[in-house]
Amino acid sequence: MRLSTIRAQDVVVLAKLITYAGVRPTIARLATDLGMGASVVHGALMRLDTAHLVTATPTAAHLHVAAVSEFLVHGVKYLFPARRGALEPGMPTGFAGPPLARLVRASTDAPTVWPHPQGPARGAALAPLHRRVPDAARHDPALYELLALIDALREHRRGERRLAETELVARVRRAGQVRRARSGVPPRLY
Repeated sequence: MRLSTIRAQDVVVLAKLITYAGVRPTIARLATDLGMGASVVHGALMRLDTAHLVTATPTAAHLHVAAVSEFLVHGVKYLFPARRGALEPGMPTGFAGPPLARLVRASTDAPTVWPHPQGPARGAALAPLHRRVPDAARHDPALYELLALIDALREHRRGERRLAETELVARVRRAGQVRRARSGVPPRLY
């Protein structure tokens, strides 16, 4: 029996797979898009498959929508809790990042940011799930939004948590429905 120990970069690969709506590009393309090594991406896909979050095949990575939603909403915050650091320039994330910044009233707390020298905001540093996250997110708005939503759940703020959960689960479900539509499988109600 092979045990799966999910790593932080696996969550980033999973988020990127959600943006592809079930149609997986080559490992090399995923690696390029994320700024990670091909071996890192391959290992992540194998661990995600072992954890029953995706079924990785040579041409696709089929998301297990219910499992992915449950893991992102309830598991990530315990495996990779967020810790706010010193004020630094960076890219807004969590409740300060897209899409929640448009939906949530501004807080008196400093916004959370992924430290990045070219970041447009100054806020409390929050270590990203992988060091390449800020650069990957700068080039992919859909990935940026997913990772910011995941960070919002990692932050353990109760007030707006339900909004972050709803947004994240809706995106995972849409990705699952797009894959089903492409494969000719009728959409399923969850």
